[in-house]
Amino acid sequence: MARKGPAHEPLTKERVLAAIRKVGGSAQKRDIARELGIGAEQKKELRHILRELEESGALGRTGRKRYADAEALPESGVMDIIDRDPDGELLARMRGPDGLFGPHVRLAPGEARRMRGEAAIGVGDRVLARIARTEDGVEARIVKRLGQSAHRILGVYRAHKDPRASKFGGGRVEPADRKARHDLIVEGPNVGDAKDGDLVMVEIDARASARAHGPKRGIVREVVGKESDPRAASILAMHTHGIQPGFTEEEERQAKDAKPASLKGRTDLRKLPLITIDPEDARDHDDAVYARPDDDPKNKGGFRVWVAIADVAHYVTPGSALDRGAFKRGNSTYFPDRVAPMLPETLSADLCSLRENEDRACLAVEMEFDSDGVKRSHKFARALMRSAAKLSYEQAQAAIDGEPNDKTKPLLDPILKPLWDAYRCVWAAREKRQPLEIDAPEHKIIFKDGKVAGVKRRERFDAHKLIEEFMIQANVCAAETLELKGRPLIYRIHDQPSEEKIAALTDFLPTVNMKWSKGEHISAARFNRILSMAEKTPHKDIVNEVILRTQAQAVYSPDNIGHFGLNLRRYAHFTSPIRRYADLTVHRALIRALKLGPDGATDKDEARYAETAEHISETERKSMAAERDATARYISAFLADRIGAEFEGRITGVTRFGLFVRLDETQADGLVPISTLGNERWIHDEKAHALVGEHTGQRYPLGMRVEVRLEEATPISGGLVFYVLSDPEPPLPGWRKARPSKQGRARDDRGKKRNGKRRR
Repeated sequence: MARKGPAHEPLTKERVLAAIRKVGGSAQKRDIARELGIGAEQKKELRHILRELEESGALGRTGRKRYADAEALPESGVMDIIDRDPDGELLARMRGPDGLFGPHVRLAPGEARRMRGEAAIGVGDRVLARIARTEDGVEARIVKRLGQSAHRILGVYRAHKDPRASKFGGGRVEPADRKARHDLIVEGPNVGDAKDGDLVMVEIDARASARAHGPKRGIVREVVGKESDPRAASILAMHTHGIQPGFTEEEERQAKDAKPASLKGRTDLRKLPLITIDPEDARDHDDAVYARPDDDPKNKGGFRVWVAIADVAHYVTPGSALDRGAFKRGNSTYFPDRVAPMLPETLSADLCSLRENEDRACLAVEMEFDSDGVKRSHKFARALMRSAAKLSYEQAQAAIDGEPNDKTKPLLDPILKPLWDAYRCVWAAREKRQPLEIDAPEHKIIFKDGKVAGVKRRERFDAHKLIEEFMIQANVCAAETLELKGRPLIYRIHDQPSEEKIAALTDFLPTVNMKWSKGEHISAARFNRILSMAEKTPHKDIVNEVILRTQAQAVYSPDNIGHFGLNLRRYAHFTSPIRRYADLTVHRALIRALKLGPDGATDKDEARYAETAEHISETERKSMAAERDATARYISAFLADRIGAEFEGRITGVTRFGLFVRLDETQADGLVPISTLGNERWIHDEKAHALVGEHTGQRYPLGMRVEVRLEEATPISGGLVFYVLSDPEPPLPGWRKARPSKQGRARDDRGKKRNGKRRR
């Protein structure tokens, strides 16, 4: 029975934290709601507060559903040593019944050193520890070592080259994680089938760690590939982030046995000249579009737009092996050189794909827009279509720009021009709506003979914007229809920025002569005004970067809070069911709501929407991290033979241990260690996003243009280390010299020999 809270007492972060502490420091959302005594009308507000607390670090997760108060650590407990901080100190987290929870806690000084004859504590160890509070926060003091935490490390096996050592076998493993500071020793009996240059999964060997100091020992548990494989970067990223390639035999069998859909029970759209517009190298075609002026005299100047989406639900039915596999993967993962698809290729690139001149099952929406681009009505149909043409973005744009080829010339007047007219009409309404307009250019890695040949910026045409806007409109239609029919669904939600992030932005903007007025309503349009003001200033890049970082992460949820970035009240993903499980759930929901067939969402599906939303939000995050990691490794390999080369770039990150710089040429990110910045003690000014010299006031701010020299490139981890050649910016007006610091100063390396080279 829910407890009765004080009448009309507002829901605050303090109340939520107090409720979590009252029930033992960790709880699921339903337990928190019960403790607070809140009803259904406040559950959306509770979800919003929980998300803000998690973003700010006040809450952690102990599992998919359970939240833990980061401040209310138990006095003692089991902890896993999971990492090192930039200063080399060991970091640990509490382990509970649902997994790791709470903040990263440093081991107290000297705690890693054990009694004589006992191995030193290191990453991968599990300990019983007592939490102590100090002036600098909390620290862990070890009571007892409990053994290994089954910690596995992915890396490259290097066999001993020295003849004296090679006769005993064995070698070392170079970790793929760029945070790892030391190699692991693998003795001969523990090498298994590994050969020099193999990508291996190694488990830390507790039994061999008898010495108090020295490197960790490891046991090779699995060979996952070869470093020489052109796809090594993707293989490493997949294993690091738990993305499993391939499909089960049952999935492959079901996909192979699938038959094309017939016209029975479907609307015949095969005479409607729908076309697909996709990247040039796309193999799966989720969506097709067609538009024409509306012939309704009551809608003068308006348009009718059709968006047809592959009917994946026809082939992937609830509870089937294909469904279980698609749910587990959550989405396709796109690496620079390969795709880890959500569905077997028989479906993703064939039966489900809207291929040119072939009959294909689809779920289509017909939308009516008025002359101002505002949607007047829409209707869904389960249909059979036949794509009139498969075009790339480049082909479609060139045709509209007056350079059609043999394929697009016949399509120009009957299909492409009406499509662009409809797009311009709908885009006018988009501009009035004012979604968030952050400039975030994408880049593509170019391969030649399996190796990276270069990196180029992806061009963004009106053709991209056309497809994007029509897909957004179709997604809105799906959410509106399900709400109208009273059916539950999984929304795509994007919360407004948290109070903490807005506070940080408010502190930052005055450093670039701009301001954020407190009390003014937070909206996408307000961010756009700031971006517009910064457009023609030297601060354009830094303002764009900071506003991007201010935004929350979009996620999936059965509870709707709207989409802040798109400035939409309701939004769901409907248009990419070949590559996203979220869209498949929306298709099934529509099929059930509109009685379009027996293969719609089941009661069981709907009952687990919250769990499904959590899961697919997590798989999306994993895929994004894996894609970034693979890209970083490929670019690091590309730059490995350019050590000593100089590049132009800008500062994209400022931390207490150094600067992160992104190169213009390749968009590669690398670290400039703070120890290389000169004879000065550098203070991290979090509000200004800058490193500031304590004695000179000189600054390295976020967004600053710099020239750097490449010092190190480690392809296995994707790590790059730079040396800044540019001088820092002068002090801000009004800066005052600080008192002399007692702290030691970093050595000034400028102009002195580094790796045998002088500064140029």
